[in-house]
Amino acid sequence: MNLQFLVDGLLTGSMIGLGAIGVTLTYSILRFSNFAHGDFMAWGTYATLAVVSAIGAMFGKIAPIGPFSFGWPLIAAVIIAMGLTGLLALVLDMVLFARLRAKGQAIIVVMASFGASMALRSLLEFLFTSRPTYFSRAIQIAMPVGFGIRITPDQIVLLLVTAILVLGVHLLMTRTQTGRSMQALSQNPALARVVGIDVARVVRVTWLVGGALACVAGVMIGILVQIRPLMGFDMLLPMFAAAILGGIGSVPGAVLGGLIIGLAEAGAVQLIGAEWRAAVSFIILMAVLFVRPIGLFGVRER
Repeated sequence: MNLQFLVDGLLTGSMIGLGAIGVTLTYSILRFSNFAHGDFMAWGTYATLAVVSAIGAMFGKIAPIGPFSFGWPLIAAVIIAMGLTGLLALVLDMVLFARLRAKGQAIIVVMASFGASMALRSLLEFLFTSRPTYFSRAIQIAMPVGFGIRITPDQIVLLLVTAILVLGVHLLMTRTQTGRSMQALSQNPALARVVGIDVARVVRVTWLVGGALACVAGVMIGILVQIRPLMGFDMLLPMFAAAILGGIGSVPGAVLGGLIIGLAEAGAVQLIGAEWRAAVSFIILMAVLFVRPIGLFGVRER
């Protein structure tokens, strides 16, 4: 049996998991499902592409690093775009979500996020058109690693980047005062305010972290597949399914949920056909809601 689907599943799961971290943090801390999160991925990717293009215009054509399809301009552009995407999420919250949260009706904020998603996606299509584009059109030679598995240098480095980012977020949540404040606010918002936690600061950090990770997930899709305005919207259901599967508020759970869904999708393509890929996330989501609504690492609210 060809085990190539394992690599494909891990890569897809990494993209889903990074996006699901932002979804799970937003829901656990701000108490609403942000349907615009997928569009942060697309905006972050196009911001990266714009910065890469600007660097190319200033310095000319720059050779890739070693065996990879990209050079230092992409690395610099991703770092800049992570900040820009975090700021986009923060501005959207200040202009729209924060005002609606103050009214105390979560359903209004959810619907506003759906409208914001459509507006962001349409604006992206207006600015860049709906035609797919790429960071690089260079073809990489996949290296055989045994058991019928082949992997490219780009895929290896993206898996490593995912592991580093997940570890960084986990350390932020467990080893810093900001992370502990985020956990306290997600578990008991009223008590967190009573003990003097700076709620506004926690909310800012939540948006910045979620936006930055969404940007990286989008760039991963852009490197491995293609860049288009609908790329984030297509990832929305898998990201929500991963967040729910892992347990709302759990960063490791979101990543594990993403990996499970990515592997399940890749396995479905291998075993029963590509037309079932989109249904896998929905099936897993429904199964979790029926069997264990709090997810793998979720805790029941007290």
